[in-house]
Amino acid sequence: MDRIAACIDRGTDNRLDRILQAAGRAALNAGGIIRGLYGKPHQIRHKGAIDIVTEADLASEKIIVELVSREFPEIAVMAEESKSDYSTTMTGETWIIDPLDGTTNFAHGFPYFGVSIGYAVDGVPQAGVIYCPLQDELFCATRGKGAWLNGSRITVSPAAVLLHSLVATGFPYDVHGTLTQVIDTLRRVLPEVQDIRRAGAAALDLAYVACGRLDGFWEMNLKPWDTAAGALLVEEAGGRLSDFSGGKFSLFRPEVVASNGLIHQQLVALV
Repeated sequence: MDRIAACIDRGTDNRLDRILQAAGRAALNAGGIIRGLYGKPHQIRHKGAIDIVTEADLASEKIIVELVSREFPEIAVMAEESKSDYSTTMTGETWIIDPLDGTTNFAHGFPYFGVSIGYAVDGVPQAGVIYCPLQDELFCATRGKGAWLNGSRITVSPAAVLLHSLVATGFPYDVHGTLTQVIDTLRRVLPEVQDIRRAGAAALDLAYVACGRLDGFWEMNLKPWDTAAGALLVEEAGGRLSDFSGGKFSLFRPEVVASNGLIHQQLVALV
């Protein structure tokens, strides 16, 4: 647990630090389960035409909810597979859990997926972890204390020119209904950037913006569990978040533009 201890206040009994430790432990445990199931035959159920859930999603969510609820039974739980109801006026303390972000990647053996656990108060993220089990990379953040990767402080990239920037996006599950908007946006952005990546896990894309591997990211039709931990990572690493019009980002508005801040207005103008 040294990589979690690196980003908390040593020698204090700060409740937010204990919440981060609980989230970290749960993410590492869930990641171990996912790693053990990777590359094996899967039990796949369709939630939509192309939206799937596997035995790994369910096993990961079960252990996460058990662990965080055992330590903090007073905190409400929002989890993608079993407790996914939410409103635009969430109040109080809430765990916001994506047990396996990038399920389609996992099911196909594409090694880009992870566990995302956010902790929010009145809908505003205060702590978050993202764990990539195959790479053994643990991203952590608490509000006001910075962002970390495996115990080392991270910051966003210094790219100031969009044409020199590597950006990422994702495609919504209802792509047939949004195809024109998705293609039109790609047509505008692609000629103006160095390149675009579409790897299929929004939480990881946000973590990659936070550590400077990506300079920007945008996606539509997201849910709170896609962004709760990653949005805080970006903020605490010195980046910027907004909606597509450049307005204030919210977990409950299903769109995000994230960046290192330097290219933000340029990217928003295209999106």
